[in-house]
Amino acid sequence: MAEPSNDDVKKLSFEAALEQLEQIVGKLESGKAPLAESIAIYERGEALKSHCETLLRTAEARIEKITLSKDGKPVGSEPLDA
Repeated sequence: MAEPSNDDVKKLSFEAALEQLEQIVGKLESGKAPLAESIAIYERGEALKSHCETLLRTAEARIEKITLSKDGKPVGSEPLDA
């Protein structure tokens, strides 16, 4: 069965992309894939890695720290790294 093209990578969730990336790493580390297949799956792995990094940067940008009033009630939020 042919490896899927890299066009679908951007549609994957972080978890699905990471799972595929882990499978690719395992296959490459085993050394059992023929050269042409190794190159193709390495390229897919690069696309998956880039996609995971983008998703992580987006998630990090959305994380906020909740600010509390003196009596401990939430009053707003600010960036986590402020």
